[in-house]
Amino acid sequence: MTQQPFSRPGALDLSTLKQPAPARAGLDAGAPATGPAAVAATSYSVNVDEQNFQGVLESSMTAPVLLVFFSPTRMPESVTLASDLAAVAGEFEGRYLVGLVDIDAAPQIAQAMQIPSIPLVLAVVDGRPMPLLQDVLPPEELRQALESVAQQLTAQGIAGRHQPRSAAQTDGEEQVSDPRYAAADAALVSGDVDAAVAEYQKLVDANPADAEAAAGLARAKVLKRTQGADLNEARAAAAAAPDDVEAQILVADLDLLGGHVDDAFTRLINLVARTADPERSKARDHLIELFAAVGNEDPRVLVGRRNLASALF
Repeated sequence: MTQQPFSRPGALDLSTLKQPAPARAGLDAGAPATGPAAVAATSYSVNVDEQNFQGVLESSMTAPVLLVFFSPTRMPESVTLASDLAAVAGEFEGRYLVGLVDIDAAPQIAQAMQIPSIPLVLAVVDGRPMPLLQDVLPPEELRQALESVAQQLTAQGIAGRHQPRSAAQTDGEEQVSDPRYAAADAALVSGDVDAAVAEYQKLVDANPADAEAAAGLARAKVLKRTQGADLNEARAAAAAAPDDVEAQILVADLDLLGGHVDDAFTRLINLVARTADPERSKARDHLIELFAAVGNEDPRVLVGRRNLASALF
C-alpha cells in the first residue's frame, strides 16, 4: 500500500510540523530482550490491531486520527512518545483520536503502511495519511504541534470531533454509538453544522436534563459561530477592541476549538470582570455555554466557574 499525500483542495500542509529525525530505529534493527509495557488506551486513544485497523481509519472521516508507530523492544523511548501523544491529544476533547500501533504486536500494519523506521506519527484526515512527526518530542512540543494542526483544520472548516471511548470498552471492540445522536453525528460528518445544531436542539428540547445532548448542542453552536472565521484576523480585532464582546467571544470560540480551553475561559472571565450589563451578561452567558461544551465535570470548568464567581462578586 503506497502512502498518498492529502489531495483534496485546501488540504492541510503538515510538512512544516515534521521534525528532523536523528538516529531512528529501523524496522530491521536488532531488538533488545526487554522493553516497556504496552501503552494503555484512553478516552481518545485506542490500541490498533489488524481487527480494528480499518475501523480506526474510517474514524478519520469524522475527525483526524493520529497513528503513532512504536516498538517497546526496538526503541523504548518511542513508547514514551506514544503515551505522551495519547495524553496530550486527550486535552483536545475529541479533536483527535490516537491510534497506538505497536509494530512488534502488529507487524502487518507497519508493512502495509510501509513504515521505514520509528518513531513515526501519521495524521489521517478523510482516510488520507500524511507524515506528521518523526521524532520523540516532549509533551509541550507535541501540544504545540497539535494546536497548529487544530487551527489549520478549523480554518478549513474541518471541525468534527470523536466521541470518547467508554472506559469499559476493550481495544478490540468496535465503539457503539448511541442511536439518539446518530442524526446529529451524521450531520457533523457531512459538514452540515446547521443540521447538527437543529438535531441537538431537538434532543435538548425533548429532555433538558440530557447533559450529553446539551454539550453536543453547545459544541455545534461553537462550530457554527466560527465557520469561515480567520484566527489571525479575529485576534487582531479583539486586541484592537478589548471591550467588544462579539470580538472577544469569537476568539474565545476559536481558542476552544484549537484546544486552548483555559485561554478561552480566561478571556471571557476577564471580560466579565471589566464590563457592565448588558455586555457583562452576554459575556457571562456565553462563558456558561462554553462550560457546557467542554463538560461540566471537567476540572478546567470547575476552576472556570470559581473564577467566574470571583469576577461577578
